[in-house]
Amino acid sequence: MVVIGTEQIKALREETGVSIMQCKKALEEAEGDMEKAKVILRKLSSSIAGKKADRTLGAGVVAAYTHAGGSVVGAVVLMTETDFVSKNEGFAKLAYDIAMHVAAMKPQFRSREDVHDSDIKAAREVFEKEVEKIAGPARERALMGKLESYLAERVLLEQPFVKDSSITVRQLIEQAVQKFGEKIEVVRFERLSVR
Repeated sequence: MVVIGTEQIKALREETGVSIMQCKKALEEAEGDMEKAKVILRKLSSSIAGKKADRTLGAGVVAAYTHAGGSVVGAVVLMTETDFVSKNEGFAKLAYDIAMHVAAMKPQFRSREDVHDSDIKAAREVFEKEVEKIAGPARERALMGKLESYLAERVLLEQPFVKDSSITVRQLIEQAVQKFGEKIEVVRFERLSVR
């Protein structure tokens, strides 16, 4: 068994913002490997976020990011359960980072539930023409792959986070849920540009 030192726990906590006990458990499970411990914490954050999904949102913050000499603005309404969390500096930074992501990545939809059937139908028609020369069952797999890629590029929660492409915006929010202990949700976003 690997002995986990307080310096390792402290370093993981500073990097992730997760509680000391969760960092310790993740490091023990990962046998002291910091990278494996981060993966364990990411998996845990997803399950924690799922458990909090039914909670009521009662507080939040609006954040805006202006880019490119004032020619592009991303704005986000990020909600949580209590004022205690919404007034936290880390929560405000999360909202700002998501607003920056919106400005840079141009998402069209918040989640898959927000994608209209007409958008999927139009994309499907385009992609069916692109894959018509592919034979048999491979055609349907190619079509589904193109649709999947199309949606992942346009759905905010599925896009790779602009500041860390190893995680999606959904995973970024799930990590914040784990850190703050409350449900967190982007309820609205806008991107404005002069061009």
